[in-house]
Amino acid sequence: MARRTRNSRAWHFVLSGVRRDADARAVALASGAHGWGYDSDGQVENKGQKCVFLDVWPEHRNNLLRRGEHWGGLCTNEPELYKIQVSPNFEWVWDDMNKSTATLLTCDNRKVNFHMEYSCGTAAIRGNKELAEGQHFWEIKMTSPVYGTDMMVGIGTSDVNLDKYRHTFCSLLGKDEDSWGLSYTGLLHHRGDKMNFSSRFGQGSIIGVHLDTWHGTLTFFKNRKCIGVAATKLQNKKFYPMVCSTAAKSSMKVIRSCTSYTSLQYLCCYRLRQLLPNYVDTLEVLPLPPGLKQVLHNKLGWVLKRNTPGLGTDKGLDPLAENNPSVA
Repeated sequence: MARRTRNSRAWHFVLSGVRRDADARAVALASGAHGWGYDSDGQVENKGQKCVFLDVWPEHRNNLLRRGEHWGGLCTNEPELYKIQVSPNFEWVWDDMNKSTATLLTCDNRKVNFHMEYSCGTAAIRGNKELAEGQHFWEIKMTSPVYGTDMMVGIGTSDVNLDKYRHTFCSLLGKDEDSWGLSYTGLLHHRGDKMNFSSRFGQGSIIGVHLDTWHGTLTFFKNRKCIGVAATKLQNKKFYPMVCSTAAKSSMKVIRSCTSYTSLQYLCCYRLRQLLPNYVDTLEVLPLPPGLKQVLHNKLGWVLKRNTPGLGTDKGLDPLAENNPSVA
């Protein structure tokens, strides 16, 4: 019998891994898993109970359920046997030391509540970590009714006075040159000016933000679809993620915040996503070893599963394009 070559064995291993991944994805999709590979919230809230956050991928959830274990958002009064504590792995949460007086943080500082009883102005808050060099992506979920003068998601420098308009109803983010803000009305604000940028968003909407400090671009997403590039030439500036609200009893929650270096690995993943835009997950069609897939999934899954600027949107610039004005 002819002996199989080393390359033949390696390729057989790769194909076996691809089949195993495909089977796991089929089970996950049958259970109603989200296309981005994680819960849109990832947490269950119960009043008077401390929540335990889990970062369990849909494939792993099904494995746990088959073994008769519990994976959901757990609280500390449940039996120890059923608790599976996994680090939420958030790069940043809201900063309790840099916020307006009319704010209250809950859920391990991931959720910010504005104007708990009534509103007499504008409240704002920023993240607890400066967005240094690299690629920064985060998602904010609107967890309350969205109404009033304004509720906004955006970025700003440390010069933004978060409590300046506590007795004035206004669109705080984008009121000066140090901040940019996307309003729930769909207007983009900067330097006191505003422009039509997207359709309105409301309760349950997920607003994604990608700050690319290498190419100097700020990109917004709505419900995981690219809206467009909001700003360019942002290199060599220090920013913080920010949100603000004038609405009484309103709230927002960070459901994802991640950072990666602007490496060759990132640029390759970005390019792969451009070349394969019609798949929910680019990794689905790449014949890679399971271990490498898992590494890319954990580190750059948000790049390989998102809609990139220029794909199905009229707005936006390609950060890799030579004619991008943000590339010096």
